[in-house]
Amino acid sequence: MSEDTPSSPEGERLQKRMAFLGIASRRESEKLIRAGRVTVNGRRVTELGTRVTADAVISLDGNPVLDNNVTLVALLHKPVGVVCTRTDPQERETIYDLLDKDLPWLAHVGRLDIMTEGCLLLTNDGELAEQLLLPASGVERVYHVKVRGKVDRKTIAKLENGVVLDGRRTRPTGLSRLATKSKHDWLELTLTEGRNRHVRRIFEAVGHSVTRLRRVSFAGISVEGVARGNWRLLEPKEIASLRRIAAGGVS
Repeated sequence: MSEDTPSSPEGERLQKRMAFLGIASRRESEKLIRAGRVTVNGRRVTELGTRVTADAVISLDGNPVLDNNVTLVALLHKPVGVVCTRTDPQERETIYDLLDKDLPWLAHVGRLDIMTEGCLLLTNDGELAEQLLLPASGVERVYHVKVRGKVDRKTIAKLENGVVLDGRRTRPTGLSRLATKSKHDWLELTLTEGRNRHVRRIFEAVGHSVTRLRRVSFAGISVEGVARGNWRLLEPKEIASLRRIAAGGVS
């Protein structure tokens, strides 16, 4: 045992408490603990077996994370060119630069790549975030996609039935055309899973490159009415809806 690790048998495991506070998922919290980035009541913690009580002050990189016993979920309309990370070594603008500085610690629920805009949720409830991202939850993600060229019916059927990525077929999708005067197609795509660069890769697999990509909703929460670069806190009834969706995906 590390000499600087609290050893009280009371309370709950540190990584579980960190997830509740919205610092990170349990798995990511374990990595932070092992890296020596976490302190409890001012003392550095490196052991995963550490238990903490509800009144313990947990800090990450010297910044205390406070528990106000209120679940917060923010909806951000992420613009193109903004990265989903807390700090960026290339000093690009991050999603956290767009939030008010007095907000409590919020973790992003999944991520959108730098060239994708639209609906992104952030929350101080790490367990909720983790459950919403579980494959079993089947959370719906709705995108508006502009592709190069016209997509024929055969290709649409192929996308709807799923294509093989990394040796595994994607889940069936919902796909419909959007009205446009462009010579290139705009489509509305509904996914129930989120693999790395999922939308771009499935279109590439059928011979079409994506030129614009916007997520318009996640788990039924729509970005409509929120301008690019702006955000809003969800209402309690919206958070309750997210909890129902998350609970439905947890065995």
